[in-house]
Amino acid sequence: MNASQVRTVGVVGAGIMGSGIAEVAARAGTDVVVVEQSDQLLERGRARIDASLAKAVERGKLPAEEREAVLARVRGATDLSELAGSDLVIEAASEDIDAKLDVFRRLDEIARPEVVLASNTSSLPIGSLAEATKRPAQVVGMHFFNPAPVMALVELIASDATSEETFALAEGFAKRLGKTTVRSKDRAGFIVNRLLIPYLNSAVRLLDDGVATREDIDTAIELGLRHPMGPLRLIDEIGLDTTVHVGNVLFETFGEPTDAPPELLKRLAAEGRLGRKSGAGFYDY
Repeated sequence: MNASQVRTVGVVGAGIMGSGIAEVAARAGTDVVVVEQSDQLLERGRARIDASLAKAVERGKLPAEEREAVLARVRGATDLSELAGSDLVIEAASEDIDAKLDVFRRLDEIARPEVVLASNTSSLPIGSLAEATKRPAQVVGMHFFNPAPVMALVELIASDATSEETFALAEGFAKRLGKTTVRSKDRAGFIVNRLLIPYLNSAVRLLDDGVATREDIDTAIELGLRHPMGPLRLIDEIGLDTTVHVGNVLFETFGEPTDAPPELLKRLAAEGRLGRKSGAGFYDY
C-alpha cells in the first residue's frame, strides 16, 4: 500500500492532538474513525474539531460549505475493533509507555496485516512500540505539532526495524495533508523536543530565580529572537504535564541536568495547572 491508497485513517485518542490529527486528515478528504474510552471524551474531541473548523472558516482558510462535509467524514467509536477497516492507524493516546504498548498490542491484532501503525509520541522510542507487535517493519513515528491543523511540521521517526516502504507511506501521507516532513533517528525527543526541552526548562528556572517576570521573559524571546511565542506561553500550549513527562524521558535517557524538569514546573503540574487545556498554567485563560 502507498499513501495515495489510504482512504480511511484510524486515530486512537480524541484529545488535543488526536482531534487535531483527525481534523487534518478529514480536511484532506479521507474518512476518519476516532477511538476514545468514552462517549463523553469523543464529544469533547468532536467539539474541538467543530470549533477549529469554525475558526478556519472565520479566517478564510476553509470555505463555509466545506465545514459540514469535513465533520461528516469523522466518526467516533469507543472500541478499537472499529479500526479494523482502517488503511493507516495513528496512535495519539496519552504520553505513557505502558498505555501506548497496550494500544499497539491490541492494534496489531485488529488491523489488517499490511496496515502501517504510526505513533504521535513526542519522546518515546518507536522501537519499543514496534516490539509490542508482530509487524515491527510497519511501525513508524509521525509526530504532529499542536495545533495540528495549523502547524506545518511532522517529524517522521524510523526505528531500526522500520522498512523504507513504511517510511515512504508515512512521508507521502503527511505530504497529502499539506505538511512538511523531517526525518529523525529513533532517539528520545527526536529533533524538536531534544532541543526544545532544555530551553523551556531554562525559562522556568529564570522565573523561579526571580530574574524576570513571566511577561518579560516571554517578551524578550518574542522580540529579541523573533519567536512567535515566548517559552512560558509555549509550555502552556504544550501542557505542563506533557513538558514534565518529556523532560523526564530525556533525563532518564541522557542524564543531562538541563533536561530534568524544574521543581516549579513539577509543582504547578501537580497542582493541576496544566496550561490552556486546564484553564491555567503559567498564565490564566
